[in-house]
Amino acid sequence: MKIGSWKFRSQNLFITISLLLPILTAEAVEVPDYTLEQVVIFSRHGLRAPLATPSSTLGQLTSHQWPLLDTKASYLTTKGGVLESYFGHYIQEWLVDNQLLDDKKCPTEKDIFFYANSMQRTIATAQYLALGAYPGCNVFVYHKEKMNTMDALFSLNIRDDSEQFKQQAIASINQNAGENGINGLNQRLQSIYQKMEQIIDYQGSVSCEGIEQCHLTNLDTNIRLVAGEEPGITGPLRIGTSLADAFILQYYEGIPLKKIAWGNIDSVDELKQLVSIKEYYNSIVFGAPVIANYVTKNLLSYIYDSFAESSVRPKVTVLVGHDSNIASLLSALQVKPYHLPNQFETTPIGGKLFFERWKDNQTGKQLMKIEYIYQSTEQIINMAILNRHNPPQVVTLQLTDCPTDQQGFCDYETFKTQLERLIQ
Repeated sequence: MKIGSWKFRSQNLFITISLLLPILTAEAVEVPDYTLEQVVIFSRHGLRAPLATPSSTLGQLTSHQWPLLDTKASYLTTKGGVLESYFGHYIQEWLVDNQLLDDKKCPTEKDIFFYANSMQRTIATAQYLALGAYPGCNVFVYHKEKMNTMDALFSLNIRDDSEQFKQQAIASINQNAGENGINGLNQRLQSIYQKMEQIIDYQGSVSCEGIEQCHLTNLDTNIRLVAGEEPGITGPLRIGTSLADAFILQYYEGIPLKKIAWGNIDSVDELKQLVSIKEYYNSIVFGAPVIANYVTKNLLSYIYDSFAESSVRPKVTVLVGHDSNIASLLSALQVKPYHLPNQFETTPIGGKLFFERWKDNQTGKQLMKIEYIYQSTEQIINMAILNRHNPPQVVTLQLTDCPTDQQGFCDYETFKTQLERLIQ
């Protein structure tokens, strides 16, 4: 009787364990909801030296002497290189954490491909990104043209010289500027222009010699659309942009606020106001829909091709260009208005757009997520090391024509169709 009872209990125990094994096994090999399959990263170049030097055009706008720089104007600074190497290290960890690339070996060109515009600051940015991501590995950085020559892929030059295009582009820029176009914007920015005049002592500059009423707001404002050149706006908005650019780059380099602009900026809030001029210029000119749709065709075609036939494309493509590229890309893709916390700029120095193709493992559906990944102002100033424990800032972007779900994904086929329409 005891032997029979033991046999019965042992059979029950065997059946119970057998039933539990699939459950235990399923928990041990739990399948993630999504798999990252491919990424195209578009990066703005890193921290560069300002264009303002004693002998530059900006040198004629002030009675003060612009500081002499250790780095050639417009070139990536030493600090800029270090910051990009930190960013590269973070990107490598991000790719490993999302199981797209292996951290046990050097990547091949089928794994990751770096392509930079042929300016020094963009080439150097790509090189430092590669170095930070894969130190000791022979990672090739490609650029097409000779140094400091603009590559057609990244160029924003106007090629259509027709009167019809010019009128459409001018109307688009003025509409983008808001009420009463560029003139209305200049009126709204008048108090900031006046503050800029005081900071640089514009009236005491060479540019004002012999002129009684010499003010930035008296300068002629014109929209320039010349074949073979980038679109632009002359007048106080353009000059204010160049000056604001010089001041924010000094701030990023870690120069104390009391020494920036010859000590004439009173607070961080005042610096933010001045930088807003630059923000307006980029978004109004390069974000004007007619301009954006025209100048982004090459880039959008390249992004489209990078995702096409993904089995023969690199898993990761890194493109390095400019803030004007990003402004036009976001406009052409109809990205909804966004805010980047802890930053002065909407297209910050060294900031990166991540175009991520994912697979829903439950349905097999292909998905797209677009994230803006960038360093905060404080991370730039303090040269913060970036890694999975101290990451950069991340904002998920939303597209008007490709609705996103709660996880920030939109349908990849819808995104692909949008690209096809834009590059026709």
